[in-house]
Amino acid sequence: MYEREKERHPPNAFTLLCVCVCVCVCETERHTVYVLTDCLTLIKSACLLSVFHPTSCCSVAEVMSVLFFHTMKYRPEDPRNPNNDRFILSKGHAAPVLYAVWAETGYLKENELLNLRKVDSILEGHPVPKQQFVDVATGSLGQGLGAACGMAYTGKYFDKASYRVFCLLGDGELSEGSVWEAMAFASYYQLDNLVAILDINRLGQSDPAPLQHHVEKYQRRCEAFGWHAIIVDGHSVEELCKVLSQPRHQPLAIIAKTIKGKGIPAAEDKMGWHGKPLPKDMADSVIKELQGRIISCNKRLYPAPPNEDASPVSLRNIRMPSAPSYKSGDKIATRKAYGMALAKLGRYNDHVVALDGDTKNSTFSELFKNEHPNRYVECYIAEQNMVSVAIGCAVRDRNVVFASTFATFFSRAYDQLRMAAISESNINLCGSHCGVSIGEDGPSQMGLEDLAMFRAIPTATVFYPSDGVSTEKAVELSANTKGLCFIRTSRPENNIIYNCNEDFHVGQAKVVYKTNDDHVTVIGAGVTLHEALAAAEQLKKERINIRVIDPFTIKPLDSKTIIDNARATRGRIITVEDHYYEGGLGEAVCSAVVNETGFNVHRLAVSQVPRSGKPHELLRIFGIDRDAITQAVRKVLSSSANAK
Repeated sequence: MYEREKERHPPNAFTLLCVCVCVCVCETERHTVYVLTDCLTLIKSACLLSVFHPTSCCSVAEVMSVLFFHTMKYRPEDPRNPNNDRFILSKGHAAPVLYAVWAETGYLKENELLNLRKVDSILEGHPVPKQQFVDVATGSLGQGLGAACGMAYTGKYFDKASYRVFCLLGDGELSEGSVWEAMAFASYYQLDNLVAILDINRLGQSDPAPLQHHVEKYQRRCEAFGWHAIIVDGHSVEELCKVLSQPRHQPLAIIAKTIKGKGIPAAEDKMGWHGKPLPKDMADSVIKELQGRIISCNKRLYPAPPNEDASPVSLRNIRMPSAPSYKSGDKIATRKAYGMALAKLGRYNDHVVALDGDTKNSTFSELFKNEHPNRYVECYIAEQNMVSVAIGCAVRDRNVVFASTFATFFSRAYDQLRMAAISESNINLCGSHCGVSIGEDGPSQMGLEDLAMFRAIPTATVFYPSDGVSTEKAVELSANTKGLCFIRTSRPENNIIYNCNEDFHVGQAKVVYKTNDDHVTVIGAGVTLHEALAAAEQLKKERINIRVIDPFTIKPLDSKTIIDNARATRGRIITVEDHYYEGGLGEAVCSAVVNETGFNVHRLAVSQVPRSGKPHELLRIFGIDRDAITQAVRKVLSSSANAK
């Protein structure tokens, strides 16, 4: 059968991976012995594949076999069992070796390996969570260790369970600053249940890695960040077993000196092979040599079962214990309302956790910390790592995670947010200090791109509450909404608009001001909704009536409410937002009404990089205050009259 299939599908280097992965380890009373399991069937299947990144896989084959068949405790038939040890392949381009491992455990059918990277297969080019044995998507390098930190923190401090977290990184991604943010986090919180294996195979994609094989330099760097760092021969099963069996009192970095393309003589430690399959003649030669090494072994190795000490968690139907308690006439900033709501939600459910990036006294997440200090994680000024840690904390539905900082600072973590969507992660993010309305701090602190950022993420829900009541409802709804949720909060104090019994839903707008004879529909959110309401009172004196809509969520946008009400004002719409023109509320509304005839949208937004000043001065200068709205209404009505 093998010879017949080989003629149809030329074999290649993936065979090597499957053989090496089957280099398992068993302990005897006297010494460690190597057992090559009889996995010819796996080899015959795997050799038919058209593989990618074979050399990157070859350098870690021994590491993977030791981890999965000697060190880790898990139930292979149940990859997401909450008690299992966790594994993250941060160097996600080595996905084939991960798939080979899970085929060897019996979880994957061997013939499924033939479908690698095909459109109808779960075995994609990089790991994704549609594969039950993958917790977070990887492939954008430098992010795996941060997510591993979130898992390890959850295991040690929230679950108080014995499962461990292993993360395999490539030396190329060690140039990413996010890796070292994660290193600092892990050592600060003494995550002794975390192991990072650094695959130092010397070669990157187009050039050697900066430190090449200077493993001592890697060791000193890891030690400087507070890790216990040990150098090993990454191709020595015995050394790997020994170091992974040692007791740990701090995070462990295993610096594995390896050879890229190990086992493929023509490609070993050679540039130009990254991501390339082997030619047929070379693959044939490698396969023949490997087959000569395989012995028949009656003993099949299985991973040890985990300790059953991770308590069951239910994250369904997380609700506030009571309605909001604001009164008419109260004034509160939505950023503070966020902190109050989060603390309140935390009283009801012990699995609500909060993260912040050293802005807790501005985002008001400190209110949560004051009430629930054991469920608050200070991530300091490392927003990329904060988002990755949040992703890790949310893995396997162990926590309801909220993470907050200034809205503008999420821009530096945009790649992590993008990968969170690919990871099918359920995390809730709050961005405070949005727009020019923050005032004197100036443009570096003003979130003016955040709506555009989050609207572009496929799984994101974007909340933009305008008072304390709607903010509390946004927090509650986000805790029960799948995917990424972003809550945009403001600095200024504003009046309470809604009754505390008001019902809110994702994608449902509110008409907050209307008459039977409205001339223009004005859509505002946050501080601009209050400016719109003030403009309505001002225009009323001129016998000009406007209808004011609060969208509540910018994504999904309640197109029906907007269109139905705009029809009542003859298609005249004005949007006003404390955000740049590009990608914000105005563009969302334009997209919603693009197919409607007779509609005209006039947009008010921040048109240029702003400056420091008092909030009311900046709203006026950039044309998004009540006076600008009244002028825009008059202009729209004047244009309509002239058109007639």
